[in-house]
Amino acid sequence: MEENEPVELFKALANQSRLRILKWLGDPDRYFPIDQAAPEAHSRKLGVCVGLLQKKSGLSQSTVSHYLAILQKAGLVTAHRQGQWTYYKRNDKALKGVARFLKDEI
Repeated sequence: MEENEPVELFKALANQSRLRILKWLGDPDRYFPIDQAAPEAHSRKLGVCVGLLQKKSGLSQSTVSHYLAILQKAGLVTAHRQGQWTYYKRNDKALKGVARFLKDEI
C-alpha cells in the first residue's frame, strides 16, 4: 500500500451503510435473490445494480451512488456498465490486502 492509501481505505470503511453494502456484495445470492420481474438487475457474473442496493438500504439513489463512488475510488468495489445498468462487485482481493495491512503493519 502507498503511504496515503490506508487512510483513504479506512475513510471509505468508516461508514455503517458502506460496510453493509460491502457485506451484501460479498454474498449477493443471499442478500439479493433474483427478482423474476427484473432479472437484469442482478447478474451473478456482473454484480448487483444500484437500484437493488438502494432498495435494500432504504437510502436515496444519489446517496447509494455516492457511497459506491467512494468505495470504488478506494478500490473496494468494481463497476461494470452494461446498457442502462451499472453492476457493482466487491473487490475481495483489495479487502484481503486491507486485512494483510492490519496484520503486518499495525
